[in-house]
Amino acid sequence: MKVILRGPYRDDIVPLLLKHDATIVNRNPDLIVAYGGDGTLLGADREFPTIPKLAIRDTRAAKLCEIHSHGKIMKDMFSGKLEKSEIIRLLGKFQKKEILAVNDIFIHNFHRVSAIRYRVFINGKVYLNEVASDAFGIATPHGSTAYYKSITNCIFTAGIGLAFSNSRENVNHIVLPDDVAIKVEILRGPALIMADNSLDYFILNTGESIEINKFSQTATVYGLETFMCPACRKLRHMKL
Repeated sequence: MKVILRGPYRDDIVPLLLKHDATIVNRNPDLIVAYGGDGTLLGADREFPTIPKLAIRDTRAAKLCEIHSHGKIMKDMFSGKLEKSEIIRLLGKFQKKEILAVNDIFIHNFHRVSAIRYRVFINGKVYLNEVASDAFGIATPHGSTAYYKSITNCIFTAGIGLAFSNSRENVNHIVLPDDVAIKVEILRGPALIMADNSLDYFILNTGESIEINKFSQTATVYGLETFMCPACRKLRHMKL
């Protein structure tokens, strides 16, 4: 199996990879090993959207619980025992551009001292005629454990979630079926569009809009259950 490694300390995992049927390459991989945290996995998917990923926590920054180890993860991966997950992505279309997101697409206020005003459509019908807030987010179930959770104090396991950050109106978050079409029209801009942890951003001006749907292709990730293990997470955030 041809493998490309991603992550700040990816060389740490090379000896374990070479014990199995793996060849480390620079192009045309069969698998991307994302060795790091959530940001490493998101970046790997952005760089290689059509290639399956193996998600492994970097133990320099993240302790693993007793039932997990890098050796076991590798053994299970190359013996075909590691669980495969298919994560939905979001596709945003605006200004003849497209962006993909595994976690979320967020629309933020450009000026920190001024809220954005926007209208939300669901399946072509007005859902909210006018909202003023700092940000509006559209999240996948995987992304619901990230920024979406910090706004709503909730997560979800199916569908697409909408979150409103510091909304002037009394609007609550909502989870919709994942086959809906969402459109956001900027009534007072400018607004910033950002996807996942990408440093790239785009600007929507007053009168412009973005359409968001579930993308036709999922992101294939091996080892996600281990990567998101609650016991491992507890160790990472334990106060010393």
